[in-house]
Order: sequence, then structure tokens, then C-alpha cells
Amino acid sequence: MTDATVHRPAGTCAAAREMPAEEALARILAAIEPVGATETIPLWSGHGRVLAEDLRSAINVPAHDNAAMDGYAVRGSDLPAEGTARLALVGRALAGHPFTGVVGTGQCVAITTGAPLPAGADTVIVVERTEAAGDTILIDVGTRTGANIRFAGEDVREGSLVAAAGACLNPALLGVLASLGIDRVVVYRRPRVALLSTGDELQAPGTALRSGGVYDSNRYALNALLRSLGVDVIDCGAVPDDPQRLREALADAAGRGDVVVSSGGVSVGEADFVKAILAGLGTVDFWKLAIRPGRPLTFGTVGGAVFFGLPGNPVAVMVTFLAFVRPALQRLMGMPPTALTRLEATCTDRLRKRPGRREFQRGIVQPSAGGGLQVRLTGRQGSGILTSMILANCLVVLPEDRGTVEPGERVSIELLPWATIPAAGEEEEAVVAACDQPCGG
Repeated sequence: MTDATVHRPAGTCAAAREMPAEEALARILAAIEPVGATETIPLWSGHGRVLAEDLRSAINVPAHDNAAMDGYAVRGSDLPAEGTARLALVGRALAGHPFTGVVGTGQCVAITTGAPLPAGADTVIVVERTEAAGDTILIDVGTRTGANIRFAGEDVREGSLVAAAGACLNPALLGVLASLGIDRVVVYRRPRVALLSTGDELQAPGTALRSGGVYDSNRYALNALLRSLGVDVIDCGAVPDDPQRLREALADAAGRGDVVVSSGGVSVGEADFVKAILAGLGTVDFWKLAIRPGRPLTFGTVGGAVFFGLPGNPVAVMVTFLAFVRPALQRLMGMPPTALTRLEATCTDRLRKRPGRREFQRGIVQPSAGGGLQVRLTGRQGSGILTSMILANCLVVLPEDRGTVEPGERVSIELLPWATIPAAGEEEEAVVAACDQPCGG
């Protein structure tokens, strides 16, 4: 059912080794092409959508030379070289109500910001530099010819490229398109993502927790992450660790979505069936990554859909989504994949690490007293400690070849898309802030 193009890798599953993160992301992006279907929608509802065609301006913006300030439109030749000049007030120009006459020598027209510049005038004197005396306006020295004018086309030139296919319609771009008189846009169809969790232990929030039960947090976190990107989410619920029911659930999800995202059941435990079932229904490209947390991430296809099998631990779910699923979905949406904002900071903690894997540790970055940024860990870094993602505003990214980090060493950090850096001196509780960037920021 999908309009996306999935390039199935030739050969067998690349699962005999732990794949480096950069190689895994490259394989994912190489396997996906944008959803091909498009639709025309009102500009009013375009926030977060991705353009499917180039847009060029049919007009100049502004459409005419106009006043940048309230004041008086004059001829530059009447500006005094010294002392004061007296000009006759011959009319008014308001935004939406232009002066239709001509400003002659020794004359001026009162003008408001945005009003078209009258014929004959080439300068606007701000009202603060003038004095009114009946129908005579006194102006002093200090204004140059051409001052306080916004020229036709200085914002957007007629015929110029305003936005290319693949651009995300954010508030600024929507405003520019509206200023061009565009009321409808052609955008790519939203990708459909079928979402499910696996595990006998999972229970829905709001139910009484039974012995051995766990509330299904992964599906709720993933649903929010997916919706923040602007994709359509199909909730396929929680599926127990039963091979037949998993097989049916995955086949059904593949028939409904361009992408299937599941969590749990992808490791090598007794009840981890997803990878084996996937091999029978589609393809497995890889399932072991040299990262922590998130090593047992599975990527492949099921039916005609792209498949991501994320780990079961909640922190690993969020980290792998941000590192691998997010850029893949951006590509599927028709926009260039974007990495999380990466910065450098001085680490104030000792970070224990062995070379060999890329590690993502949850951190709090803030301005340091001496300038620059400093980062410390949120505390315990277990992949099941979901509260570490609440406290964090960044991920500390330690590359494969790096060992233990000592206090005072520099590290790379990636800002979490829903968090912000507090101002110097703010309390650490202020590190979390809401984010409304539907295309992943």
C-alpha cells in the first residue's frame, strides 16, 4: 500500500557483527526514498507539511516603494544642507490609501509606515525630526536622500525562488507565502507509521497493575515523537509474545503503514520473536549496532513497509528513535534529514566508557561561569531509567574510539529537540521546555 520506495539490500542480513552507528544510518537512508504521493492543501493548514514543488514569486514584495517610518515624504533636493527648510504640506498618504498627486519642489506629504511613496518623493523624514506649523512643515539637517524607504522587491523579487521542494512549511515560510498571495500549496502526503509494542508484561495505563506487569510507556513516548515530526500515526496496540499473533500483527501493520515501528522483542531472549518473524515476512538488513543504549535495533522491511524494531528499554527506544528513525522519516517525508543540534561542552563529571561502541549518555548542559558550555550527567545511566530523559536537555555523544572521560575534558553533545539550554544562573529545574517544531526542529 505504500507510496514510498524501499531499496531492499541484496544478500543476507548483516547481523554477524555490531554495525557502527554511521554505517547503520547510511544504510537506512540509502534504503528509503520520499513518499511519492502529493496533495494540494490550503496554506492555512500547511504548518509542518513538506513542499512537493518549487515555489517562485509572481510579484515583488513589497509591491511598491513605501515608507519605513511615520513622517513626511519629500524630495531629496529639498533637504537642507544647514539650518531648517520649510515645506508646504499638500496631502496625506496612509497604508491602503495612497496619495495620488505628485510631490513638487518645496512640498511634502504626511505619510504613515507602509504607505506607498508618492510620485516625486524619494525620501521620508521621520516625524521626530520635524515641526508642524499649520500647513508648513519645518525640517532640520541630518537626513540623507533615500532614507526611511522600503524599496519594491527588496524582500522578494518577482520570479525569484522562494522555497524549494523539500522545504518544511514553518511559521516564517508560511508568512512569506501569504505575502505573495499564495493560498494553496502542493505538499507530500504525510507518511503513515504503524506503531506497536510487544511483550506479555505490557499493560495499558489506567488498568490495575498485575503481578509482573509493566505499563506500556514506549508506545506513548514513540507516539509523541512521531507526531512531533508531523506523520500520521496508526496505533496497533500492544501485542503479546506469541509468534502467531506477532506475525499477524506485523503483517496487518505493514498493510496499513509506510513504516512499521515496534518496540521490544528484538534481542536474543527466549521470548524475542520479532527478528525471526520479520525474516519470514520480509527482510532483515541488520539487528546489532555498536551503540549503547540501543544495541539490538532491527532494520529491514515487512511486506511493502520499512521496519524498525526498537529495543524494549525505554531510554534505548528514545535514543534509537532520535538517532535513526527520525532522520529516516524526514527523508520519507521528502525533506533533507537533519541531525540533532551538536555542540561542544566541558564535562564536569567522570564518564566511564570502554572503546568499541558509541555511547549516548543523558546530560544537562548549561553556560559555565567562565563562558562557554559545561555538561554533567543526569545521574544513573541505565537504559531503563526513563526519568533521565526528563532531567536531560542533551545527549553526551561519546564516539566508538573514546575511552573514559575525565572532568575538564571536552565532549560533543546533541540537544534534545524538546529541551532548551537554561540561561546562566537559572535553576537546573528550568532545563526542560516545550517544543512545537513539527518537522523535528
